[in-house]
Amino acid sequence: MYKLVKPLFFQFQPEQAHHLVTSGLKRFHKWGGGGLLKVSFAYQHPDLEREVFGLKFKNPVGLAAGFDKNAQYVKEMASLGFGFIEIGTVTPLPQPGNEKPRMFRLVKDEALINRMGFNNQGAGVAAERLRHLKKRDGLIIGGNIGKNKSTPNDQAVNDYVKCFDALFDVVDYFVVNVSSPNTPGLRELQEKEPLTHILRTLQARNRKNDLSRPILLKIAPDLSNSQLDDIVDIVKETGIAGVIATNTTLSREGLESSKTLKEQAGGLSGKPLRLRATEVIRYLAEKSGNAFPIIGVGGIHSPEDALEKLKAGASLMQLYSGFIYEGPQLIRRICKALIHKKQDL
Repeated sequence: MYKLVKPLFFQFQPEQAHHLVTSGLKRFHKWGGGGLLKVSFAYQHPDLEREVFGLKFKNPVGLAAGFDKNAQYVKEMASLGFGFIEIGTVTPLPQPGNEKPRMFRLVKDEALINRMGFNNQGAGVAAERLRHLKKRDGLIIGGNIGKNKSTPNDQAVNDYVKCFDALFDVVDYFVVNVSSPNTPGLRELQEKEPLTHILRTLQARNRKNDLSRPILLKIAPDLSNSQLDDIVDIVKETGIAGVIATNTTLSREGLESSKTLKEQAGGLSGKPLRLRATEVIRYLAEKSGNAFPIIGVGGIHSPEDALEKLKAGASLMQLYSGFIYEGPQLIRRICKALIHKKQDL
């Protein structure tokens, strides 16, 4: 069915299409269509369950941050079969993000370029929505947190703490996003000293609570091996729960789309990112001796791509661009492939 409607959706600008699809999905769910969506798309099997950083996931296929920035579609996306949903990136204060257009489809490459700029309604609004969410049914929800554009880097830690405090009671894990290329200067926070400071501060705050939350770090695919070595050291030193590899890339190598599209500013996601994301996952897993869990994301457009990420060392995976290009049936296809693969072993 998605193959029939995708050409229609792709007639609209990407951000416009996103709002059309999500608002339509929300209305359909509200009118009682949630059960039909689950029957059509979700695939359940006890062997799909995973326990990672102390949390029990119904299946290892999650929705990456960026799709549901404001926690508006958690129930709807869960009904499509995702094992976990990551909301955000949220910032302490609402911000509009960058000027439109700010998202572009590279159809020839099955990729997206975005320069959204952390457009969101603020951590407080997302927290309030999650607080009123009924019947989570074991769904794991992550909170991806960032800093406001106007906050200087030397004060960035305060923004991460504000988001952490706002979401603490309503999410199951946190992701520290210092790797988006669309907030000026943000990637400078991936350097060892500022990043260690942010993570240690959050961990100290985490330990003050009776119940702590796993904290993960989302990294860019453009890091060198020496920088990845630093990431391994930082994870071990700070004791955070794991890493999400990877965010979008600034590379445009090997693209077949038009020059106009290739030269758009922003982060590239989708199929062209697959190999590099897998390389980063494998490097981190081998360098660390599998010392911490990794969530693999980047270029997953098929069950084979998903298995590649797991084989490289990922414990879980997330979809975004592959979900846009392949449709919601991709979740079910991956889950069924994981079961068949296990039976073949």
